[in-house]
Amino acid sequence: MRAIPLLALLLSGWFAVPAHADEAQDWLKRLGRAEQQQSYQGTFIYERNGSFSTHDIWHLVQNGQVRERILQLDGSAQEVVRVDGHTQCVSGSLVAGLGNSPGGSAHVLDPQKLNSFYTLAAIGESRVAGRKAVIVSLTPRDQHRYGFEMHLDRETALPLKSLLINDKGQLLERFQFTQLSTKAPDESALQPGRDCKPLSVASSKAEDVVAPQAWHPSWLPPGFQLARSASRKDSRTHVVVNSLMYEDGLARFSVFLEPVSGEAATESRVQLGPTVAVSRRMNTPQGEIMVTVVGEIPLGTAERIALSVRSGTAPEKP
Repeated sequence: MRAIPLLALLLSGWFAVPAHADEAQDWLKRLGRAEQQQSYQGTFIYERNGSFSTHDIWHLVQNGQVRERILQLDGSAQEVVRVDGHTQCVSGSLVAGLGNSPGGSAHVLDPQKLNSFYTLAAIGESRVAGRKAVIVSLTPRDQHRYGFEMHLDRETALPLKSLLINDKGQLLERFQFTQLSTKAPDESALQPGRDCKPLSVASSKAEDVVAPQAWHPSWLPPGFQLARSASRKDSRTHVVVNSLMYEDGLARFSVFLEPVSGEAATESRVQLGPTVAVSRRMNTPQGEIMVTVVGEIPLGTAERIALSVRSGTAPEKP
């Protein structure tokens, strides 16, 4: 991983504009609106763990609906098609992490909430894909999340470049447009390829599904709240997997819980770029379960979350 030479950038004049929190909040509000209102098409690169991939993207906003197609240009033609943020079809195994890409379904950012957990600042200007950009930084106020540096198009507020940075200033992940047009893409460009397979939702009997809230982390990093919970039956193993997704308005992680038997499932801790996966076995009166925490959060934070999982209904919010 590569450290970002912040001092060198300061001396070079890239960050010539003083930091302004109010200006940063205004730009983040514009960003939240832009991806819901602005059509565009272009090409971007994605870098993680020293590997690069290149992608075309078509993003069409029409009659209040947001449609999007991302096509990977390296190797096999892998793609994903989304409508209003919901994945419609996928081909191959598109690079993990693209859900947060410049073309990924945007968070509706709440700068006021984010300000409680990140220091927001407009720290300068840059030029990306031939377009002028404003640089907005989000520096975490604790050790439980990563920092972000966003280069937002001065004309539209679309994200031209996004960097994910750890507490040592090391670059974990990069999205960067190499070409961007704000011309609305043609309908034909949004049509999925022949190999883009619709996602199928596995059905399960009600009596087979354990309520996701039966298990929950008893400790969460400040600011993270439950955003979504689900239960599904694996079509191959017929095992019910419960999932809980948490977010702080920008960062996300998920907790997966499934029953295990025998020695097949082993505990593990893995980090690939910004993404971590921590698994641990737990003994319960109903048998053993495997708890897995996956997300773009520091490894130590994921381990603490996994160790805190307890049975029973999650406590009510104060």
